[in-house]
Amino acid sequence: MKLLNFLICNGRNKAKFSTLLKKTTSLPYTHSCLLQANYSNQVQLSKKNMSNYIYPNNTPIIQLDCEAAFNELTEKEKHYAHYLSKACWFGGLIDLVQTSPESPLIFILINKLFHNNTVSELKEIALNKCGFTEDDFTAFLIYTCGILSNMGNYKGFGDTKFIPNLAKDKFGKLVLSSRFAATYEEYAPKLLSECLKKIYSLKDKECCLGFPYKGTTTYMSKNITEEDLEAVKKFLKNQNLEPFNTRLFKTVDDNDRIIYEIRLASILKTEADSADKEEDDDSDDEDLISTTTVNGHSFVITRGDYSKLLRLVNSNLKHAKKFAANENEEEMIRHYVKSFRTGSIDAHKDGSRYWIRDKGPIVESYIGFIETYRDPSGIRGEFEGFVAIVNKKMSAKFSELVKSAETLLPLLPWPKDYEIDTFLQPDFTSLDVLTYACSGVPAGICIPNYNEIRQSEGFKNVSLGNTIHVKMTEPPNFLNKTDQDLVMKYRNSAFEINVGLHELLGHGSGKMFKEKDGSFNFDKDKIVDFVTNKKVSSWYEEGETYDSVFGSLGSSYEECRAESVALYLCDSSTVLKIFGYEGEEASDITYIIWLGMALKGLEGLEMYDPKTDSWLQAHSQARFVILQVMLESGDFVKIEKVTGSDDKPDLLLTVDRSKLASVGKKAIGDFLGKLQLYKSTANITAAKEMYDKYSLVGSEENKYPFLEYREIVMDRKKPRRMFVQANTYIEDDKVKLQTYPSTPEGMIQSWIMRFEKVDVDNILEELWKKDKQHF
Repeated sequence: MKLLNFLICNGRNKAKFSTLLKKTTSLPYTHSCLLQANYSNQVQLSKKNMSNYIYPNNTPIIQLDCEAAFNELTEKEKHYAHYLSKACWFGGLIDLVQTSPESPLIFILINKLFHNNTVSELKEIALNKCGFTEDDFTAFLIYTCGILSNMGNYKGFGDTKFIPNLAKDKFGKLVLSSRFAATYEEYAPKLLSECLKKIYSLKDKECCLGFPYKGTTTYMSKNITEEDLEAVKKFLKNQNLEPFNTRLFKTVDDNDRIIYEIRLASILKTEADSADKEEDDDSDDEDLISTTTVNGHSFVITRGDYSKLLRLVNSNLKHAKKFAANENEEEMIRHYVKSFRTGSIDAHKDGSRYWIRDKGPIVESYIGFIETYRDPSGIRGEFEGFVAIVNKKMSAKFSELVKSAETLLPLLPWPKDYEIDTFLQPDFTSLDVLTYACSGVPAGICIPNYNEIRQSEGFKNVSLGNTIHVKMTEPPNFLNKTDQDLVMKYRNSAFEINVGLHELLGHGSGKMFKEKDGSFNFDKDKIVDFVTNKKVSSWYEEGETYDSVFGSLGSSYEECRAESVALYLCDSSTVLKIFGYEGEEASDITYIIWLGMALKGLEGLEMYDPKTDSWLQAHSQARFVILQVMLESGDFVKIEKVTGSDDKPDLLLTVDRSKLASVGKKAIGDFLGKLQLYKSTANITAAKEMYDKYSLVGSEENKYPFLEYREIVMDRKKPRRMFVQANTYIEDDKVKLQTYPSTPEGMIQSWIMRFEKVDVDNILEELWKKDKQHF
């Protein structure tokens, strides 16, 4: 961080299509041309297997219920939560820019469309003027909800592009027949033409997120190569610069010299912006831009990415600060404001330190560039902000789990030298989410993601209760009736324990061997590799972090380690008693945790892309790897191809319960030990060799035909749920909660009301125009 601190202190044939156009004579000629121009793409879509790239009309939409918890807050706490929520939502719009080049424009189109027409008005237009069926209009609404729920047109879980389950000409005609188009006669068709082709395009590099030479990303410009990434990686290491809040753009000047721009997210852009300096901010704003030449390449660090959105974030954070409960919350917010104003990761780290010290708050919140799942390099963070309210009854269980951690950690399958020197008991609470602004709502979190803080100063765990306890409406696939019944009975209980162990003892365990200023945090002359019994020969060198060393492998590898820890410890009577389970019931829940992990591994094949031989989701890859380890152990887990009750191909997954404690636990224990060994010693070569082997899907070495299984999984997959979140507003100096029904209309209404007083469309369009040259 030295350099950064210095810098900032369905397709139709052509005849039918022509007939359709003749029926649209009431439309302006330019509009008809727009529909005609997109015909070729319509043909392209008809040749693809579209089920992978659409949200079906039966996608469940569920209200994220937090009303009871919110009503328990004092008025001061409600104001605190209100302004934090607004900060999170404005910052969450950054995710649109971070998802795909077209996502901001699609959001603008949706936002303007529904600001000018109610859902019922659009439905009448669609059915009476645009040739829609009821199913067509539902598909249009579901696509809209998908954009809003995922903050863009790629799924937050799986990174796969999705398109409307609706003919493109109908989509276009509805927009051009709306009041929005009538009001904005020039702008509406221009906006539509700018993004409609991209909405429907499924070219190979547009099907999923990934490096620009393989997929879609806006974390880096489209001309970035593998060689560029290696050069930038070395530069970041040498400068001790962590890129959580950056994007990477490459340009070539008139002398064919490569220029790499590392653009920081900040409000400040140039030295002239220093007038924006906070009275309580002691940062030095003199040097805002740095240019460094390495091997003939120029590295330029700039600021100002997402500037106007971050201004809105900070404005609301400052309001929230007035209602903070204590000094820790005030200092936390002050450092967040500083970080978003200047681009300083160190300031965000300091804010995170105060956040850790804020034990047991009634209103919990965290905000910033946090998780690195969606950056193909695995080092740049997606903006994320959440606000949640403590569930005291459930939190008591997690507090007991924390107290038991020091007796549980020694049970893990690695020597004491590989465990953190002192377990810093974290705050672990169960929360009801009020706001979660990101590309998806998780079940639990362990943060901050700064390993030097997590290992030496502490961390927090949160379990998001109102996401975990959503009722399961139908039994899962690929299980026999007995197992299905057990899952329906114990799924939420098992999931809660799994999340607790995963977050607390999974992400919270294990030491990383590091060198800093010539000294080591381990005895490198005595500690041995417990697999080879040879002296440890690798560690994290100065300037290296877990993310920088493990890169694109890192997220999935770490999720696999945390899931394996949860599996390994879930049969502990201590853990089961904390959550209120003993005897046969405890045994059933342990079994469901193991069965559920194997099932998720099988279902996770949905997130594997055969065309690119790559995994599109870190957790799914992790669970498939664990399934492979289980299968390798013998006949403990079996997968059989059968014929379903519908006479279609089906799968049957079984787990031999009698071998869980012997065969299953030994296999996971041996594997988990290696996961930790390679992480501790920064041995990316051994880690990648092992992990890649277990990640293979189409290999001839596999005993099981997973590619064939994947076709069955895809044929029987069930849509992933979307959450409708509440809004807060102030009326007569009182903060009110506005909830919405569990319907597409409810979700759309929640978003239209969320930004109705601020013109975020112009801000997003400015960002799109600025970025356009790079993508």
